[in-house]
Amino acid sequence: MNLDNIIDRRNTDCLKFDAAVRRGYPEDILPLWVADMDFPVAQPVIEAIQKRTAHGIFGYSEPDPKRFYHVLEQWFREQHHWQIQQDWLLQTPGVVFALAMAVKAFTDPGDAVLIQQPVYYPFSEVILDNGRRRVSSDLVLKDGHYEIDFTDFEQKIIENQVKLFLLCSPHNPAGRVWTREELETIAGICQKHNVIVVADEIHEDFVWTERPHIPYATLGETFAQQAVICTAPSKTFNLAGLQVSNIFIPNYELRRKVRHEINAAGYSQLNTLGLVACEAAYQYGLPWLKEVKQYLRENINFTRAFLQQHIPQISLIEPEGTYLLWLDCRGLGLTNTELEELIVNKAGLWLDSGAIFGAAGKGFQRVNAACPRSVLREALERIQKAISC
Repeated sequence: MNLDNIIDRRNTDCLKFDAAVRRGYPEDILPLWVADMDFPVAQPVIEAIQKRTAHGIFGYSEPDPKRFYHVLEQWFREQHHWQIQQDWLLQTPGVVFALAMAVKAFTDPGDAVLIQQPVYYPFSEVILDNGRRRVSSDLVLKDGHYEIDFTDFEQKIIENQVKLFLLCSPHNPAGRVWTREELETIAGICQKHNVIVVADEIHEDFVWTERPHIPYATLGETFAQQAVICTAPSKTFNLAGLQVSNIFIPNYELRRKVRHEINAAGYSQLNTLGLVACEAAYQYGLPWLKEVKQYLRENINFTRAFLQQHIPQISLIEPEGTYLLWLDCRGLGLTNTELEELIVNKAGLWLDSGAIFGAAGKGFQRVNAACPRSVLREALERIQKAISC
């Protein structure tokens, strides 16, 4: 693949590009915000979709459960050393949808749900929009690295009688890939206080350290029985618009409650082409993924070097995982409003303001590095120029 090639995504109903004006941004703004890639998907996925569309009928669809499960089982066993079981699987149109279903299944209006800000902002939305209370045990930034304050984590659970914890693993936007020790400590605290854990592991296939991503369910049977594991091919294989997520719930009673909420929401069969793409991606997409990951590593290295050489006031929070870069802009000495003015109006960039990830994100910007390097270079040069003006 030529990942340096710029593919024009405008006028394709692309949220990243075509939604700028209606969301209040200039039409010619350069977007590096929403978490999809500017790279074409793996050729075997395209071919599988083309074969299916040639049939010409797109009725209600469900894949053969044994065939589909076999593909998933092989992927998680080989890539993450996790042995899933077929009866654990529920499917939803997206991980955020699954988070909302879990909030409704395991809590009542007014109950507290715990998160760790700065964190992916739909975590807050599915809590607040469903009439629950958001409680955050904020991550602690220490020497350019985010850590968990376990004392605060447990205290927040006790003080607020928390019933549910939404875990982001790997963490978006902090870029942490949690260690086994960190996850086991979280799991122990949650088990002690009877807190159900919903783990959003959508970025599991993007890890940049020698330490692997650890699926929450592999921590032990007891912990797995108190957990919901949310996965999807959307980030891994750039399939977000095809709306398929695979949710694994080992505990029958938890699974029954989530299924009940899915049924109550009126959702049943998934997107036909999404199912086709999901199966093809997990079966044939690994060579494509390896090539993309190498390119992303180089993009991260390029960003780090550029900031150090040309914009030392901005530092890269070293990503252990995800292709979303978390930039610490506090060295510019700007208010959050002034920082947005600099990024949007002076640099002409559409990034994700750190403030939307919670108060702990103020002074930061999230950048999607899954783009051709020339685009990433232009974005960084625009920031450099805007600062120097």
